[in-house]
Amino acid sequence: MDNAIEIVLADYDARAAAEHKLMQELPPKELARRIDEFLISVGPNTGRLMNLLIKEAKARTILELGTSYGYSAIWLAEAARATGGKLISSDVHPGKQDHARAQLAKAGLLDYVEFRLGDARKTIAALETPLDFVLIDLWKELYIPCFDLCYPKLSRGAVIVADNMLYPEIYLEQGRHYRTHVQSKPEMQTVLLSVGSGIALSRYAAETTG
Repeated sequence: MDNAIEIVLADYDARAAAEHKLMQELPPKELARRIDEFLISVGPNTGRLMNLLIKEAKARTILELGTSYGYSAIWLAEAARATGGKLISSDVHPGKQDHARAQLAKAGLLDYVEFRLGDARKTIAALETPLDFVLIDLWKELYIPCFDLCYPKLSRGAVIVADNMLYPEIYLEQGRHYRTHVQSKPEMQTVLLSVGSGIALSRYAAETTG
């Protein structure tokens, strides 16, 4: 990581720490009403792991479902720069993507990101390039529909990371349902890792033919 990226990540981490404290103090209804204001990121450990996985696999087409304020996009775009690839980042919230775009510019990574604004399912359906790496980190009811759209587009050895498998605890059942669904698909290998908020790390192990 170069200095510009480190500075941006430090800013994100400081914001996350301050907002985490505030979120704990807010009444549940107030927190639910204001949830879009807060940086709820994958965290540094998950960021580093994804960055390493992309680089080791030399993944070039990287898809992020849930740009939010751009924290994970920094880690993914830095890896895309290293592999000569591109990050496609999708979100429905234009204000969040504007913030992410500004942060990526500060980090010197904007050239490695293509933003898609709108329904993630439409974004996936429109993609024609095989996917090498996917991060699923959006509304939990969309995890399975988005996975199902990504599945036929996965390249051999492609990796999918799904966040929030263990925390917040209200998503535990949805996380179990997601992992069971992924494991039911041919050639999918999945493990649950207690990294960050808990991630499902899945790999498409289909053999090439011909």
